[in-house]
Amino acid sequence: MNPEQFHRALADHGIDLSPVQMQQFASYYQMLVKTNEHVNLTRITEENEVYLKHFYDSLTGALAEPRLQSASLTLCDIGAGAGFPSLPLKIAFPQLKVTIVDSLNKRIAFLEELVAKLGLQDVSLVHDRAETFSAKKSSHREQYDVVTARAVARLSVLSELCLPAAKVGGEFIAYKASAAPTELQQGGAAIKKLGGEVSKKVALTLPVIDEERNIIVIDKVKPTPGKYPRRPGLPNKKPIQ
Repeated sequence: MNPEQFHRALADHGIDLSPVQMQQFASYYQMLVKTNEHVNLTRITEENEVYLKHFYDSLTGALAEPRLQSASLTLCDIGAGAGFPSLPLKIAFPQLKVTIVDSLNKRIAFLEELVAKLGLQDVSLVHDRAETFSAKKSSHREQYDVVTARAVARLSVLSELCLPAAKVGGEFIAYKASAAPTELQQGGAAIKKLGGEVSKKVALTLPVIDEERNIIVIDKVKPTPGKYPRRPGLPNKKPIQ
């Protein structure tokens, strides 16, 4: 998917990016590849693949949850890595107020430089572990309209890392591939214990390569019990059953 195909594919879904936004994506790509030479940000570096598997893929969340396209929402991206999915969402939908959390300082440094270069407003960058970011006494706990995560961990683990940051009445949007049905089945107990309820699962295919994607939208229907998230590392070692 080259930049022109990217623009056209989004336009087919009613998302019409301006020349300024297209230039922001081009600058994003250039800086990603340049920084990736000395900081491990992504194994995907070929332009067509970045536009498809990072930029377009990040925006599929807004196809599944159209409110992202127009509502002034607070969005928290847990384990964003090189900024996916939150920064492509921010570029396409500037009204979003974005907070990015990542545990590696080198990635945060890259994102700080990137956000400045692209001239993005209302983007906060936090160097922290997900488990401590939304712990019981954290000011970030249950503060966000939308929490996103993409390719971070299986759903039973992700739910514990992400749902505590979502406000009651908000939602957690998990980006998943073909294993989504299995992960949903295995993660159902964790989602319920953490105050979540699955509202929809939207199946999509990436253009050009026809790879399956699943966007799982989980409503935050009640407060997360104070004992979650557990201490760093434990959610991954012992997922909630």
